[in-house]
Amino acid sequence: MAQNCEFLPCLDSNEVHVLAVDDSLVDRKVIERLLRITSCKVTSVDSGRRALQYLGLHEEEEEEEEGSAIYNEIKVDLIITDYCMPGMTGFELLKKIKGSSAFRETPVVIMSSENVVARIDRCLEEGAKEFIVKPVKLSDVERLKSSMVGQARIQ
Repeated sequence: MAQNCEFLPCLDSNEVHVLAVDDSLVDRKVIERLLRITSCKVTSVDSGRRALQYLGLHEEEEEEEEGSAIYNEIKVDLIITDYCMPGMTGFELLKKIKGSSAFRETPVVIMSSENVVARIDRCLEEGAKEFIVKPVKLSDVERLKSSMVGQARIQ
């Protein structure tokens, strides 16, 4: 079972750790299963706000206090988020992550059931690594993981 928002940080540096963000329980379970099949560690949350809490980037305090005590210990290799969520869209979450010094370099992938070219372009321009149209397939997850492993070898 995936960790929820009352989690402990992932400290195993050998595993690819993915933070999955989706308000739909069904979609979260699908992405969790696909990520686990490819041997990823998964932490899933149901909103952009909870993702920021997990990362230690609380909305109100982001400017003043770039992360709480646990953010230094958190290792997140990839963030995959739904675009259309109540409260905070995946695009807004992307902007907050890319605006933080702690997670600016962490790849963010946006997923959506709607194939809207302007939306896709806007997310990619703002720094998304990729935009995946749902349903997410195993081949999508395998491609993301292999590109991350390849990038880690280069660094």
